[in-house]
Amino acid sequence: MDGNYYMIHDYLIFVGVFAIFFFLTVSIYLFSQNQIFRRKNTKLSETNKLIEQRLNEVQLEHIGTKLNPHLFKNILNSVQSHAYQTYMSLDKLANVLDYILYESNNKFVSPKEEFSFALSLIEINKIKINPLFDFRIKSKIDKSDAVYEEKVFAPLISVDLIENAFKHTDFLAQDSFIAIHLELENRMFTMKVSNKASLKNVLEKEHSGFGSQSLDQRLKMIYHNFYTLQKSSKNGIFTAELTINLGEFHDKMRYS
Repeated sequence: MDGNYYMIHDYLIFVGVFAIFFFLTVSIYLFSQNQIFRRKNTKLSETNKLIEQRLNEVQLEHIGTKLNPHLFKNILNSVQSHAYQTYMSLDKLANVLDYILYESNNKFVSPKEEFSFALSLIEINKIKINPLFDFRIKSKIDKSDAVYEEKVFAPLISVDLIENAFKHTDFLAQDSFIAIHLELENRMFTMKVSNKASLKNVLEKEHSGFGSQSLDQRLKMIYHNFYTLQKSSKNGIFTAELTINLGEFHDKMRYS
């Protein structure tokens, strides 16, 4: 009886020790596998982050390649616009200076030359105004007119009317405008300039007699009865209209 008891006791101890050993072995194995899985997961996670980061970089590079040419194109267009405007302005300025230096010393020039000068002067003045400003210019010039290339036009006659329009216009007012009309037809020259001025300029014009008196004096001395210069002011809108009968003036010059 005692022998069986010891045998059972030893067997239980053996089973217990084996169970503990087995449990420890399994635990160590599972722990090691868990560590391995963790390391693999960590590596996979890092790899995924690298892949995701690289994918983002590739996407950004792709977007950049799409945006950069457009941005560069927009900048280039802007530079070209300013460069073209500057070139055109300098070209017009050169024409104006040539005309003032060389042609203004002559007693008379052709309407063709004066028109070219007037248009260049207008373009130069337009640089300082907003592109959205209400600026109107209209020309009706018959290049086949008999006096178009005849020396019958006093140089710089158009300066005062153009300069006054730009000088006395309130460019910030919403209803402001400048309108210039040039015409040569049936040997008759017409120039009409209108503009909306501020109240300050209205008072200055009324006080000064509306415009330069030198133009009137010069016209009288040169064209006598062959011209009319009408000026009017209504609701802040100033209008000056100059008409010269170049045909009759030319006939008088030719026969006198």
